[in-house]
Amino acid sequence: MRRRMFLAIPAAAAIPAPRRLRLTVAADGTGDHTSVQAAIDAVPAGEPAIIGVRPGTYLGQVIIPAGKPMIELRGLGRSPADVVIADDRANGTPKPDGGTWGTSGSASVTVDGAGLRVTGLTFANLFDEAAHPEITNRQAVAVLTRADRLVFDRVRFLGNQDTLYVNSSAAGVIARAYFRDCYVEGDVDFIFGRATAVFDRCHIHSLNRASTPAGYVTAPSTDRTNPYGLLFHRSRFTSDAPPGSVFLGRPWHPSQDPEAIGQTIIRESWIGAHIPAAPWTDFGTWPWEEARFAEYRNTGPGATVTPDRPQLTRQEAAAYTVDAALRGTDGWNPCGRG
Repeated sequence: MRRRMFLAIPAAAAIPAPRRLRLTVAADGTGDHTSVQAAIDAVPAGEPAIIGVRPGTYLGQVIIPAGKPMIELRGLGRSPADVVIADDRANGTPKPDGGTWGTSGSASVTVDGAGLRVTGLTFANLFDEAAHPEITNRQAVAVLTRADRLVFDRVRFLGNQDTLYVNSSAAGVIARAYFRDCYVEGDVDFIFGRATAVFDRCHIHSLNRASTPAGYVTAPSTDRTNPYGLLFHRSRFTSDAPPGSVFLGRPWHPSQDPEAIGQTIIRESWIGAHIPAAPWTDFGTWPWEEARFAEYRNTGPGATVTPDRPQLTRQEAAAYTVDAALRGTDGWNPCGRG
Protein backbone atom coordinates (compact mmCIF):
# COMPACT_ATOMS: atom_id res chain seq x y z
CA MET A 1 0.00 0.00 0.00
CA ARG A 2 1.38 3.33 -0.98
CA ARG A 3 1.49 5.94 1.73
CA ARG A 4 0.11 9.36 0.97
CA MET A 5 2.48 12.17 1.74
CA PHE A 6 1.01 15.25 3.37
CA LEU A 7 3.02 18.41 3.39
CA ALA A 8 2.66 20.60 6.44
CA ILE A 9 1.51 24.03 5.34
CA PRO A 10 2.49 26.73 7.82
CA ALA A 11 -0.39 28.82 9.08
CA ALA A 12 -0.53 32.30 7.65
CA ALA A 13 1.18 34.76 9.93
CA ALA A 14 -1.27 36.99 11.76
CA ILE A 15 -1.41 40.43 10.22
CA PRO A 16 -1.05 42.98 12.98
CA ALA A 17 -3.59 45.76 13.09
CA PRO A 18 -2.14 49.07 11.93
CA ARG A 19 -0.86 51.15 14.81
CA ARG A 20 -2.77 54.34 15.46
CA LEU A 21 -0.95 57.57 15.98
CA ARG A 22 -1.02 58.51 19.67
CA LEU A 23 -0.70 62.08 20.91
CA THR A 24 -1.03 63.65 24.34
CA VAL A 25 -2.34 67.13 25.13
CA ALA A 26 -1.26 68.75 28.38
CA ALA A 27 -1.73 72.40 29.32
CA ASP A 28 1.49 72.38 31.36
CA GLY A 29 3.67 71.43 28.40
CA THR A 30 4.40 67.86 29.50
CA GLY A 31 2.59 66.33 26.50
CA ASP A 32 3.06 66.48 22.76
CA HIS A 33 0.87 69.60 22.47
CA THR A 34 -0.62 72.22 24.75
CA SER A 35 -3.92 72.63 22.87
CA VAL A 36 -6.45 70.20 21.47
CA GLN A 37 -6.52 71.96 18.12
CA ALA A 38 -2.74 71.70 17.77
CA ALA A 39 -2.98 67.94 18.30
CA ILE A 40 -5.72 67.61 15.69
CA ASP A 41 -3.71 69.71 13.25
CA ALA A 42 -0.75 67.35 13.77
CA VAL A 43 -2.74 64.29 12.66
CA PRO A 44 -2.02 63.49 8.99
CA ALA A 45 -5.09 63.63 6.77
CA GLY A 46 -6.95 60.33 6.69
CA GLU A 47 -4.87 58.70 9.45
CA PRO A 48 -6.67 57.39 12.56
CA ALA A 49 -5.35 58.80 15.82
CA ILE A 50 -5.87 58.62 19.57
CA ILE A 51 -5.51 61.93 21.38
CA GLY A 52 -5.34 61.76 25.15
CA VAL A 53 -6.15 64.99 26.99
CA ARG A 54 -4.76 65.44 30.49
CA PRO A 55 -6.76 67.26 33.21
CA GLY A 56 -7.19 70.98 32.69
CA THR A 57 -9.32 73.56 30.92
CA TYR A 58 -8.52 74.13 27.25
CA LEU A 59 -9.96 77.35 25.81
CA GLY A 60 -10.41 78.13 22.13
CA GLN A 61 -12.43 76.79 19.22
CA VAL A 62 -11.73 73.24 18.08
CA ILE A 63 -12.50 72.07 14.54
CA ILE A 64 -12.20 68.46 13.40
CA PRO A 65 -12.28 68.64 9.58
CA ALA A 66 -13.84 66.11 7.24
CA GLY A 67 -10.39 65.05 6.04
CA LYS A 68 -9.51 63.72 9.50
CA PRO A 69 -11.86 60.82 10.26
CA MET A 70 -11.48 58.16 12.95
CA ILE A 71 -10.01 60.40 15.63
CA GLU A 72 -10.50 59.40 19.24
CA LEU A 73 -10.43 61.96 22.07
CA ARG A 74 -9.86 60.49 25.52
CA GLY A 75 -10.14 62.45 28.72
CA LEU A 76 -7.33 61.31 31.02
CA GLY A 77 -8.83 62.55 34.29
CA ARG A 78 -10.64 60.56 36.93
CA SER A 79 -13.99 61.99 35.83
CA PRO A 80 -15.33 63.87 32.78
CA ALA A 81 -15.26 67.10 34.82
CA ASP A 82 -11.46 66.96 35.02
CA VAL A 83 -10.97 67.73 31.32
CA VAL A 84 -12.85 70.72 29.88
CA ILE A 85 -12.71 71.86 26.24
CA ALA A 86 -14.49 75.21 25.92
CA ASP A 87 -14.98 78.54 24.21
CA ASP A 88 -17.15 81.55 25.01
CA ARG A 89 -18.77 83.05 21.91
CA ALA A 90 -22.43 83.36 20.93
CA ASN A 91 -24.36 83.86 17.71
CA GLY A 92 -24.28 87.63 18.17
CA THR A 93 -20.67 87.94 19.34
CA PRO A 94 -18.82 90.30 16.98
CA LYS A 95 -16.15 88.74 14.75
CA PRO A 96 -12.74 90.44 14.53
CA ASP A 97 -13.19 91.01 10.79
CA GLY A 98 -16.77 92.26 11.04
CA GLY A 99 -20.19 90.71 11.37
CA THR A 100 -21.11 88.12 13.99
CA TRP A 101 -20.38 84.42 14.41
CA GLY A 102 -23.89 83.06 13.86
CA THR A 103 -25.20 79.93 15.53
CA SER A 104 -22.93 77.42 13.78
CA GLY A 105 -19.91 79.69 14.11
CA SER A 106 -20.45 79.99 17.85
CA ALA A 107 -19.62 76.31 18.42
CA SER A 108 -16.79 75.58 20.81
CA VAL A 109 -16.22 72.29 18.96
CA THR A 110 -17.23 71.48 15.38
CA VAL A 111 -17.11 67.88 14.18
CA ASP A 112 -16.93 67.22 10.43
CA GLY A 113 -14.69 64.14 10.69
CA ALA A 114 -16.62 60.87 10.51
CA GLY A 115 -16.05 58.14 13.06
CA LEU A 116 -15.06 60.42 15.93
CA ARG A 117 -15.12 58.78 19.35
CA VAL A 118 -14.99 60.82 22.57
CA THR A 119 -14.78 59.45 26.11
CA GLY A 120 -14.56 60.93 29.58
CA LEU A 121 -14.42 64.70 29.15
CA THR A 122 -16.49 67.90 29.07
CA PHE A 123 -17.41 70.24 26.21
CA ALA A 124 -18.73 73.68 27.14
CA ASN A 125 -19.70 77.05 25.79
CA LEU A 126 -18.93 79.56 28.54
CA PHE A 127 -20.75 82.53 26.99
CA ASP A 128 -22.08 84.66 29.87
CA GLU A 129 -25.51 85.97 28.95
CA ALA A 130 -25.77 88.27 31.99
CA ALA A 131 -22.41 89.89 31.23
CA HIS A 132 -23.44 90.72 27.64
CA PRO A 133 -26.90 92.34 27.64
CA GLU A 134 -25.95 94.06 24.38
CA ILE A 135 -25.96 90.68 22.59
CA THR A 136 -29.52 89.58 21.82
CA ASN A 137 -28.74 86.54 19.65
CA ARG A 138 -27.59 84.31 22.48
CA GLN A 139 -27.42 80.92 20.84
CA ALA A 140 -24.09 79.52 22.08
CA VAL A 141 -23.25 76.02 20.89
CA ALA A 142 -20.91 73.77 22.86
CA VAL A 143 -20.69 71.07 20.15
CA LEU A 144 -21.83 71.05 16.52
CA THR A 145 -21.77 67.66 14.78
CA ARG A 146 -22.14 67.28 11.02
CA ALA A 147 -20.47 63.89 10.48
CA ASP A 148 -21.66 60.29 10.57
CA ARG A 149 -20.93 57.40 12.98
CA LEU A 150 -20.01 59.46 16.04
CA VAL A 151 -19.78 58.06 19.57
CA PHE A 152 -19.78 60.06 22.80
CA ASP A 153 -19.30 57.97 25.94
CA ARG A 154 -19.42 59.56 29.42
CA VAL A 155 -19.22 63.08 28.01
CA ARG A 156 -20.69 66.26 29.47
CA PHE A 157 -22.15 69.05 27.29
CA LEU A 158 -22.59 72.39 29.08
CA GLY A 159 -24.24 75.59 27.87
CA ASN A 160 -27.47 77.58 27.89
CA GLN A 161 -29.28 78.13 24.60
CA ASP A 162 -28.48 75.65 21.80
CA THR A 163 -25.91 73.61 23.76
CA LEU A 164 -25.78 70.56 21.48
CA TYR A 165 -26.35 70.99 17.74
CA VAL A 166 -26.64 67.55 16.13
CA ASN A 167 -26.73 68.18 12.41
CA SER A 168 -25.58 66.72 9.08
CA SER A 169 -23.57 68.00 6.13
CA ALA A 170 -26.67 68.97 4.14
CA ALA A 171 -30.46 68.70 4.21
CA GLY A 172 -31.48 65.17 3.31
CA VAL A 173 -28.10 63.70 4.34
CA ILE A 174 -28.31 61.31 7.29
CA ALA A 175 -25.69 61.57 10.01
CA ARG A 176 -25.78 59.34 13.11
CA ALA A 177 -24.48 60.03 16.62
CA TYR A 178 -24.64 57.80 19.67
CA PHE A 179 -24.53 59.30 23.19
CA ARG A 180 -24.04 56.82 26.03
CA ASP A 181 -24.08 57.75 29.73
CA CYS A 182 -23.75 61.44 28.83
CA TYR A 183 -24.90 64.61 30.59
CA VAL A 184 -26.43 67.50 28.64
CA GLU A 185 -27.60 70.76 30.18
CA GLY A 186 -29.08 73.99 28.87
CA ASP A 187 -32.30 75.96 28.71
CA VAL A 188 -33.64 76.88 25.25
CA ASP A 189 -33.64 74.29 22.44
CA PHE A 190 -30.48 72.85 23.92
CA ILE A 191 -30.61 69.61 21.92
CA PHE A 192 -31.49 70.40 18.33
CA GLY A 193 -30.84 69.67 14.66
CA ARG A 194 -31.57 67.19 11.88
CA ALA A 195 -29.19 64.34 12.77
CA THR A 196 -30.18 60.90 13.94
CA ALA A 197 -29.03 61.21 17.55
CA VAL A 198 -29.58 58.49 20.15
CA PHE A 199 -29.26 59.29 23.86
CA ASP A 200 -28.86 56.03 25.75
CA ARG A 201 -29.04 56.22 29.56
CA CYS A 202 -28.22 59.93 29.54
CA HIS A 203 -29.00 62.71 32.01
CA ILE A 204 -30.76 65.69 30.42
CA HIS A 205 -30.87 68.72 32.75
CA SER A 206 -32.87 71.88 32.07
CA LEU A 207 -31.47 75.01 33.69
CA ASN A 208 -33.85 77.48 35.31
CA ARG A 209 -33.64 80.72 33.35
CA ALA A 210 -36.23 82.43 35.58
CA SER A 211 -38.66 83.23 32.78
CA THR A 212 -41.88 81.84 31.37
CA PRO A 213 -41.56 79.33 29.87
CA ALA A 214 -38.32 78.31 31.55
CA GLY A 215 -37.15 76.50 28.44
CA TYR A 216 -37.40 73.86 25.74
CA VAL A 217 -35.39 70.64 25.75
CA THR A 218 -35.40 69.68 22.06
CA ALA A 219 -35.89 71.41 18.71
CA PRO A 220 -35.57 68.71 16.04
CA SER A 221 -35.44 69.54 12.34
CA THR A 222 -35.38 65.97 11.05
CA ASP A 223 -35.79 65.73 7.28
CA ARG A 224 -39.06 64.17 6.14
CA THR A 225 -37.15 61.33 4.41
CA ASN A 226 -35.29 60.31 7.59
CA PRO A 227 -37.24 57.84 9.75
CA TYR A 228 -35.11 58.55 12.82
CA GLY A 229 -34.47 61.85 14.58
CA LEU A 230 -33.81 62.36 18.30
CA LEU A 231 -34.31 59.23 20.40
CA PHE A 232 -33.98 59.17 24.20
CA HIS A 233 -33.79 55.73 25.77
CA ARG A 234 -33.80 55.02 29.50
CA SER A 235 -32.68 58.57 30.25
CA ARG A 236 -33.43 61.06 33.05
CA PHE A 237 -34.94 64.52 32.55
CA THR A 238 -34.34 66.81 35.53
CA SER A 239 -34.47 70.52 36.37
CA ASP A 240 -34.44 73.14 39.12
CA ALA A 241 -37.09 75.08 37.18
CA PRO A 242 -40.64 75.38 38.57
CA PRO A 243 -43.10 72.54 37.94
CA GLY A 244 -44.63 72.54 34.48
CA SER A 245 -42.37 75.30 33.13
CA VAL A 246 -40.22 73.44 30.56
CA PHE A 247 -41.41 71.95 27.28
CA LEU A 248 -39.98 68.69 25.97
CA GLY A 249 -39.74 70.11 22.48
CA ARG A 250 -40.91 72.21 19.57
CA PRO A 251 -40.48 71.65 15.81
CA TRP A 252 -37.69 73.67 14.20
CA HIS A 253 -37.98 74.46 10.48
CA PRO A 254 -34.65 76.06 9.45
CA SER A 255 -35.26 78.83 6.94
CA GLN A 256 -38.95 77.80 7.10
CA ASP A 257 -38.11 74.49 5.39
CA PRO A 258 -41.40 72.55 5.02
CA GLU A 259 -39.45 69.27 4.66
CA ALA A 260 -38.12 69.52 8.21
CA ILE A 261 -40.61 67.32 10.04
CA GLY A 262 -38.86 67.08 13.39
CA GLN A 263 -38.84 63.89 15.42
CA THR A 264 -38.30 63.48 19.16
CA ILE A 265 -39.13 60.15 20.79
CA ILE A 266 -38.67 59.61 24.50
CA ARG A 267 -39.04 56.07 25.76
CA GLU A 268 -38.66 54.23 29.07
CA SER A 269 -37.26 57.37 30.69
CA TRP A 270 -37.80 59.23 33.96
CA ILE A 271 -39.28 62.71 33.55
CA GLY A 272 -39.30 65.31 36.33
CA ALA A 273 -42.08 67.66 37.42
CA HIS A 274 -40.67 70.53 35.34
CA ILE A 275 -42.42 69.03 32.30
CA PRO A 276 -46.13 69.94 31.97
CA ALA A 277 -49.05 67.71 31.07
CA ALA A 278 -48.95 69.21 27.55
CA PRO A 279 -45.19 68.89 26.92
CA TRP A 280 -44.94 69.82 23.23
CA THR A 281 -45.45 73.31 21.80
CA ASP A 282 -45.49 75.19 18.50
CA PHE A 283 -42.46 76.90 16.99
CA GLY A 284 -43.63 80.16 15.43
CA THR A 285 -46.32 79.26 12.91
CA TRP A 286 -45.35 75.58 12.85
CA PRO A 287 -47.71 73.46 14.99
CA TRP A 288 -46.29 70.70 17.13
CA GLU A 289 -49.04 68.31 16.01
CA GLU A 290 -47.44 68.14 12.55
CA ALA A 291 -44.09 67.02 13.98
CA ARG A 292 -43.16 63.46 14.98
CA PHE A 293 -43.30 63.69 18.76
CA ALA A 294 -44.04 60.61 20.85
CA GLU A 295 -43.39 58.83 24.14
CA TYR A 296 -43.39 55.25 25.35
CA ARG A 297 -43.60 53.87 28.89
CA ASN A 298 -42.06 56.88 30.63
CA THR A 299 -42.28 57.34 34.39
CA GLY A 300 -41.91 60.15 36.93
CA PRO A 301 -44.04 63.13 37.98
CA GLY A 302 -43.70 64.76 34.57
CA ALA A 303 -44.73 61.70 32.59
CA THR A 304 -48.50 61.81 33.04
CA VAL A 305 -50.26 60.46 29.96
CA THR A 306 -52.74 62.99 28.56
CA PRO A 307 -54.48 63.57 25.21
CA ASP A 308 -51.69 66.05 24.37
CA ARG A 309 -48.99 63.38 24.70
CA PRO A 310 -48.86 60.98 21.72
CA GLN A 311 -47.86 57.48 22.87
CA LEU A 312 -46.29 54.76 20.74
CA THR A 313 -48.03 51.43 20.60
CA ARG A 314 -46.02 48.35 21.46
CA GLN A 315 -45.73 47.53 17.76
CA GLU A 316 -44.58 51.06 16.91
CA ALA A 317 -42.05 51.06 19.76
CA ALA A 318 -40.44 47.94 18.31
CA ALA A 319 -39.34 50.03 15.32
CA TYR A 320 -37.84 52.84 17.41
CA THR A 321 -35.06 51.11 19.29
CA VAL A 322 -31.45 52.21 19.80
CA ASP A 323 -30.16 49.55 17.43
CA ALA A 324 -32.73 50.25 14.72
CA ALA A 325 -32.09 54.00 14.74
CA LEU A 326 -28.33 53.61 14.35
CA ARG A 327 -28.13 50.58 12.07
CA GLY A 328 -28.55 52.41 8.77
CA THR A 329 -27.64 50.67 5.52
CA ASP A 330 -24.16 49.73 6.74
CA GLY A 331 -25.21 47.81 9.86
CA TRP A 332 -23.46 50.18 12.27
CA ASN A 333 -23.64 48.84 15.83
CA PRO A 334 -21.75 51.10 18.27
CA CYS A 335 -23.68 49.65 21.21
CA GLY A 336 -22.01 46.27 20.90
CA ARG A 337 -25.30 44.45 21.19
CA GLY A 338 -26.07 41.47 19.04
